[in-house]
Amino acid sequence: MSRCLPRFCQQSLIQVTTISPVPFMVDLSVRPDVVPFFDPASNTISYLVRDPASASCAVIDSVMDFDYASGRLAHDSADRIIAHIRSQGWQLEWLIETHVHADHLSAAPYIQEHLGGKLGIGDQIRAVQETFGKIFNEGTRFERDGSQFDRLFADSDSYTIGTMVAHTLFTPGHTPADMVHVIGDAAFVGDTLFMPDGGSARADFPGGNARTLYRSIQRLLTLPAETRLFMCHDYGPNGRAIAWETTVAEQRAGNVHVGGGIDEDAFVAMRQERDRSLAMPRLIFPSLQVNMRGGHLPEADDDGKRFLKVPLNGL
Repeated sequence: MSRCLPRFCQQSLIQVTTISPVPFMVDLSVRPDVVPFFDPASNTISYLVRDPASASCAVIDSVMDFDYASGRLAHDSADRIIAHIRSQGWQLEWLIETHVHADHLSAAPYIQEHLGGKLGIGDQIRAVQETFGKIFNEGTRFERDGSQFDRLFADSDSYTIGTMVAHTLFTPGHTPADMVHVIGDAAFVGDTLFMPDGGSARADFPGGNARTLYRSIQRLLTLPAETRLFMCHDYGPNGRAIAWETTVAEQRAGNVHVGGGIDEDAFVAMRQERDRSLAMPRLIFPSLQVNMRGGHLPEADDDGKRFLKVPLNGL
């Protein structure tokens, strides 16, 4: 049974109408150190990305532990990242969110409180905030301008991690705000793409669009063939061990949804049929409410208590 409302499935808020070239040069001579942290509760892989020429680093797609049944929060996953940074004597410069996740809560503010750094996300976060601000009936006190973040990235923006230059690549389709971050020979793809045997992410969330996703993936795959690609999620299809690193060449040749010359119409038909069979992520309501705020919890009431909403028939 489909879990997607027709008004959301028909079109995305931001659509890619053509496959534009990658608007920057990829420096394959720069090879950042990448340390993965796998969260089995959400099948999320968070990353520490360090400049090999300095002690500067970034955290990409961190996870806050949340037990839905009890409503309890914990920071074990984030504490492991913090401990690693401190043990290595590294300096945190950036906390990056590739998009507004619907399956886990971000720990970025918690890590930022302990280690500093700037929090960044794609500038289409404002479209996501507008959509979900209405779904969760947030009212006028909820800012929909992205001001919860320190930096809003546009397509082909750049920033630095020590001596490394990082570039942003706008890849909507899964959501309207997805961005790939290309740092030297490594690209952190968020939910734009899965491992070759996992295919692609769903495109039926509000603002998602299968045709847009296909074109974003094709744009991503114009990066140099040897570019390392790091996934945000892996579910171990057919019982294989969890994996998170592949290359552009491997994806072009063997991705089960887009590799080997699969055309756009075939992808769209497959993606839409597949999405109709998928249940909503277990943590979608708490995740979206927190992540659209940059990982911050909703404001406390007069008694200091915080609440998360469940919009009935909202999705």
